[in-house]
Amino acid sequence: MAVSGQYQSKVWNPDNGDGTYTNPVLNADYSDPDVCAVGDDFYLTASSFNCIPGLPLLYSKDLVNWRIINHALQEQIPTAFYNRPQHGKGVWAPSIRYHDGEFYIYWGDPDHGVMMVKTSDPYGEWEAPVCVIKGKGLIDTCPLWDDDGRCYLVNAYAASRMHINSVLMVRELSADGTKAIGNPTIVFDGNINGNFTSEGPKFYKKDGFYYIMWPAGGVEAGWQMCARSKSPFGPYEYRRVLDKGKSSVNGPHQGGWVHTAMGEDWFLHFQDKGCYGRVVHLQPLAWKDGWPVIGIDKDGDGVGEPVAKFTKPKTQAHIANENPLESDEFSSPHLGLQWQWHANYQEWYGMPTAEGFFRLFTNKLSEKDNLFAAPNLLLQKTPADVFTATAKVRFAAKAEGQWGGLLMMGRDYSALIVRRVEDRFALQQVTCKNADKEGTEIIETIKTLKPTSRDEVTYKPALYMDIYLRLHVDKGGKTTFSYSLDDKHYKKCGKPFQMREGVWIGGKIGFCAEEPAKDANDKITDKGFLDIDWFRIGQ
Repeated sequence: MAVSGQYQSKVWNPDNGDGTYTNPVLNADYSDPDVCAVGDDFYLTASSFNCIPGLPLLYSKDLVNWRIINHALQEQIPTAFYNRPQHGKGVWAPSIRYHDGEFYIYWGDPDHGVMMVKTSDPYGEWEAPVCVIKGKGLIDTCPLWDDDGRCYLVNAYAASRMHINSVLMVRELSADGTKAIGNPTIVFDGNINGNFTSEGPKFYKKDGFYYIMWPAGGVEAGWQMCARSKSPFGPYEYRRVLDKGKSSVNGPHQGGWVHTAMGEDWFLHFQDKGCYGRVVHLQPLAWKDGWPVIGIDKDGDGVGEPVAKFTKPKTQAHIANENPLESDEFSSPHLGLQWQWHANYQEWYGMPTAEGFFRLFTNKLSEKDNLFAAPNLLLQKTPADVFTATAKVRFAAKAEGQWGGLLMMGRDYSALIVRRVEDRFALQQVTCKNADKEGTEIIETIKTLKPTSRDEVTYKPALYMDIYLRLHVDKGGKTTFSYSLDDKHYKKCGKPFQMREGVWIGGKIGFCAEEPAKDANDKITDKGFLDIDWFRIGQ
């Protein structure tokens, strides 16, 4: 796997350059983050649900500056199920651990069971997924290898599948972590003590105690809990260790504790920001009387509250400002690590080219389908609250009705596209509300454009349209579109669109290329394609 070089965002950088940082450290949708330390290196993964490649792997030297280095999951199983979009399913709440020279990532697939991948090289190829425990409703899994080599797993249940809520279980796995060898034991029941929606547990051991840390109270208004015991199976005593307090950080929700080589303790968790998804915050963690206190405990009651700005973690390394990839010149033979599809990748979605652009082929949609059914959407996370995305593209239409362009995708979506209409192109805004509920697209034609060029071949020639497409996102997710024919003069067009989250993910930006399943003469047509020259994020 080729790893990108240093990249610095133009729209969000948490490193203040003076020894402090500002939350969020990842202002993008890295939901349910978990982290592990290997020496003075840190590795983070997050939920990817149905998006592929999945299980993004990020690397840092200081827990503030992060870069994406790989994906641990190239294809979801069972493949027949995930070869089409399965919104909100797939990878839920992974945990990452380093044990005996290997990296392990566990997650719960709510429809298929507990899954695991591993590798000795986080930058290289990860092994194919192993189903550790088959079954529905098993989610939010985390292993713990004990001092004697035995392995235990904590998990929660998905009420949507099991109709069991707010309980945490521990069971023993084989020493290699590949199968269950013991039955589960309920170690916490949030229904009987007011800690409803207990989920996302992480398993640790410190000073002879087994610790489980997890969120309760729901994503938008919850808090962080901790339980400890002298046995992995309990009984556990428990307490609240972090809540919103007087801060502006709703939640604060699920995350993971990490102990650094410099002897410090930190906690990474997410905050739900609605249409932007779930962004990642970094909190200091201190131990008091054998209990963690996360954030700043202003009143001394043992319950911290989130910090907005704080001193950076200590490190021996020189850290240059670095952020996950956003812009892309498409000059590599490999697709950039920031991009994902809505289903297992197939070659006919598209591929890089030797000429320095990415070719996205049109996908055939039936009359009843909207983009929620399209697997070939090339998308990435939104990078900040306010940003502008501009792309230089060429659309090649082989047949009537083929279209493609720049997209803001979620449960509602809107795209600025060009569509072939006879021997011309129509510049259009395509908008759909409640796409997840089979909403109907509304199409507004903005302008009729002459093709830039035409194939010289006589056999099924394509018409081409060269155009620059732009979208701007303002605070709150208000999205506006504009276009240019020369990259100098941009004209606003269409109607403002309110960005909306997807199923368990934030709104995503990128590209679409589609066509009717059959043309007006009821014939199957050759695919058109969108050649993406570059995509740039800025203010």
